[in-house]
Amino acid sequence: MRQALLLSTVLAAAIPVTGAATAAAETPAFSSAARAEANTKAALQRIKKLNPKVNAVIAVDPTAIAQARALDRSRKSGSESGAANVAAAQPLFGMPVLLKDNIEASGPLPTTAGSLALKDNVTNRDAPLVARLRGAGAVIVGKTNLSEWANIRSNASISGWSAVGGQTRNPFALNRNPCGSSSGSGAAVAAGMVPAAIGTETDGSITCPAAINGIVGFKPTVGLVSRSRIVPISHSQDTAGPMTRSVRDAALVLTAIAGSDPTDPATAEADRHRGDFAAALSADSLRGKRIGVMRFASGFGTDAAFEEALATLKREGAVLVDIAKMEGRDEIGGNEFKVLLTELKADLNAYLATTPPSVRTRNLADVIAFNQANAATELALFGQETFVQAEATKGLDDPEYRKARATSFRLAGPEGIDKLLRDNDLVALVGPTMPASWPIDAVHGDQISGGGAGGLAAVAGYPHLTVPMGQVKGLPVGLSFIGAKWSDATILSLGYDYEQASHKIMTPRLLPSIEESPEIAPHLRPAAARR
Repeated sequence: MRQALLLSTVLAAAIPVTGAATAAAETPAFSSAARAEANTKAALQRIKKLNPKVNAVIAVDPTAIAQARALDRSRKSGSESGAANVAAAQPLFGMPVLLKDNIEASGPLPTTAGSLALKDNVTNRDAPLVARLRGAGAVIVGKTNLSEWANIRSNASISGWSAVGGQTRNPFALNRNPCGSSSGSGAAVAAGMVPAAIGTETDGSITCPAAINGIVGFKPTVGLVSRSRIVPISHSQDTAGPMTRSVRDAALVLTAIAGSDPTDPATAEADRHRGDFAAALSADSLRGKRIGVMRFASGFGTDAAFEEALATLKREGAVLVDIAKMEGRDEIGGNEFKVLLTELKADLNAYLATTPPSVRTRNLADVIAFNQANAATELALFGQETFVQAEATKGLDDPEYRKARATSFRLAGPEGIDKLLRDNDLVALVGPTMPASWPIDAVHGDQISGGGAGGLAAVAGYPHLTVPMGQVKGLPVGLSFIGAKWSDATILSLGYDYEQASHKIMTPRLLPSIEESPEIAPHLRPAAARR
């Protein structure tokens, strides 16, 4: 396929690398003082070495080195001419960034959402957030794999699988799932291929793969970052956000991509709430802050790591307030699903109408028909029943849709997060993001043992940060910080304080399976063999 050829030929031509990958690389700390070309070549080398095992990158941009060289020339020219604040104008100068493959970028690469139906979707246009990244000095080095159509095609899907990209693997144990739908973005950053990637989230698609791959992920307030020229699911809940190995890098990237966009009405207030999120970080931000502990969203094997995280928060001066339950939580999911079905049809149809003529699927009905005609490649592992349900919806004026949206938002936002914060005089809520990773299962699909409280932030459209919290039998888990609308800077700073105090980032070992780890393998053998 075209993308596979691009990945192999571009990397082979750019950087000769020998030897198989046996362990993930520790990504060097990002510095905008380094040359862009050197940063970019190093990232391409790590991708070539590590991607054959992890399968996180769908395609490398063949213009990456040219982008970097142009940045270096521009910086040199600015320095020689005496231009002030050259570095400050481009805080991401030379940062190699990967984009989830539902985000458009100019150049020769298609934006596929993982589907063969969009293999010819070469729009040659930058999504506004990509234009902002380039303006801040980032180098777009390629696209990452994702759960096909951002995991909305079927309830029996396999996170991290797409017909275009195949199966992405968790770099901590290659037989384990990377979660999704920003699977490749999370796995690539965790494995050390790049310091940052962009993911998208409707419900959990940034925070789950970030937590399960042991990195930082931030889902901003809906409306802080433009969604234009991104393959959509839901205008009520969709957003893009950074996935990085540190809160500081997440704040740097968010500073670059946040802002109003006239083509996305949801961002009308973004310029009022954007700022220098990195400069606002403080390692003393937890002191004296009242933090709600979402006991109703804990468990799932994460208790020991969670209690250790709570002890760290207390040592940093936070005042913890236990919250045992949240009224109405059980009513949110069903109403949210009705919203996503209706908005998927409306929003995807609108997006597909803007794609190049080479894309033959012009609406959701066409995509369903394409999948049926290409069932051997698209439907071999799971179906498209969610697409079929979405196609049967009655549009954005349907009273049932409007009622479902009003109900789900009210219960998650004003009567959910907002009420918990107000009634308990809190600045944020914390809880485990997700259970540890589950095995990749091509027969039964995802087998998740539970979930955290991130769905509340997703439905409400409020900010949600996950930071590495520790591990469960060698698999990473994350700690979630959730806040009110537009409290993005506060949430990032609280998470930064915790991160600096806890130091729970882990380096993956690319084990074939967690059962082969030295911590677990001996216990799986008979007693006689353990002597």
